[in-house]
Amino acid sequence: MKILLTGATGYIGRRLLPVLVQQGHQLVCCVRDKARFNVTDSLKQNIEIIENNFLDKESLQNIPKDIDGAYYLVHSMSASSDYQKLELESAINFREAINKTNIQHLIYLSGIVNEVDLSDHLASRKAVEQELSKGNYNITTLRAGIIIGSGSASFEIIRDLVEKLPVMITPKWLNTRCQPIGISDVISILSKSVFNSNTYNKNFDIGGPDILSYKEMLLEFGRIRNLKRRIYIVPVMTPRLSSYWLYFVTSTSYKLAVALVNSMKIEVVCRDNEINSILGVEPLTYKETLAKAFSKIESNDIVSSWKDSYSSGRLIGNISDFIKVPSFGCFSDKRSRIYQNRDTCIDKIWSIGGDNGWYYLDWLWQSRGFIDKLAGGVGLRRGRTNNTKLKAGDALDFWRVLYSNKEEGRLLLYAEMKLPGEAWLEFKIDSGKLIQTATFRPLGLQGRLYWYFVLPFHAFIFKGMLKNLTE
Repeated sequence: MKILLTGATGYIGRRLLPVLVQQGHQLVCCVRDKARFNVTDSLKQNIEIIENNFLDKESLQNIPKDIDGAYYLVHSMSASSDYQKLELESAINFREAINKTNIQHLIYLSGIVNEVDLSDHLASRKAVEQELSKGNYNITTLRAGIIIGSGSASFEIIRDLVEKLPVMITPKWLNTRCQPIGISDVISILSKSVFNSNTYNKNFDIGGPDILSYKEMLLEFGRIRNLKRRIYIVPVMTPRLSSYWLYFVTSTSYKLAVALVNSMKIEVVCRDNEINSILGVEPLTYKETLAKAFSKIESNDIVSSWKDSYSSGRLIGNISDFIKVPSFGCFSDKRSRIYQNRDTCIDKIWSIGGDNGWYYLDWLWQSRGFIDKLAGGVGLRRGRTNNTKLKAGDALDFWRVLYSNKEEGRLLLYAEMKLPGEAWLEFKIDSGKLIQTATFRPLGLQGRLYWYFVLPFHAFIFKGMLKNLTE
């Protein structure tokens, strides 16, 4: 069958894609930027890629008319403060576009919306569900609460809190109950639901077997990691203060922190487990899900991470809009050095950042990241998804990977920290040398003053980094 997969570069989409191909389906992958779409060669023969933006009706005209099914995995929660309007508009445009196709079945992944008083985030999910249900096709809505898996936003937030804070003074919403589900079970339910007539025109809550408070989830995480943690709940922490608490302690963005805090006050417990019986699925426990996530992390086998989404940073537009490094009106710091061994040099470049650091004066990089975080930027909180691999679109500390070609020996990064201008950092192997170029396009007088202020630091930071990369 031919299936349209939206959100193909997202956290869920990247994991669902190979499973659907393995089931024998042909996929049409909707992406906003083809430069970010990376799959193994073994999958390419079963995939067609189309580029569109659901806020632009004209771009949806390239959706093939002969699709049999579709997955709607598009969310804008952390990308904009006006995400409710954007999500609704996207859903309407998408519904109108696929109404013109031969689609039989649409699957929408939503959030559990069982309470009357919903957060803005959950209310938006419900509104999208209602719009998508108006189409001339069968629809199945799968409503999930907290999704736990390597690289998921929920998992990374819990991980940051537990591993960084031995004692936590927390807001009262930590007593709210939820029903977490593992990412592998989410993918299993998504893939088994498509074209299953028993799921047509129904909505199902999906969750694991455990009903836990957020406090219990944190403490259980600590026990698995052999970390003794104490949590004290106070009633006086406001939503704004709670959002700042999450923002500064965890790797989440502030916009996502606000949306999460508002949602965490709402209980998200499944009404029933009917979908498990229909599909023959037996979800893992919370403890088993955590163990599986850490197994993936330890083997450096994280398929996707929420940190690589555009919403985790400040890049506005497609990668192709920034991949040509400007020269007019720009400042540049260009250095080169003969390397000892090409393969060693390249391996060092492709391992840069994250836990590996920046090869010289890491404390200065960390200080810059801390300052950026105080200013409302991304800081160094994102790290990197894979310790040895980089592909276009990946987040790398406060950079975004624009171009990555290990065979060619070229890596191009774009700065997502708060700056009075734009910045690029390029590493390029050429004629036995590593050429390292920092380019800055200033914005007004403030940008020019900034460049001259950091220039003395560049003199020894970039020199030291280049030396250690080439030795």
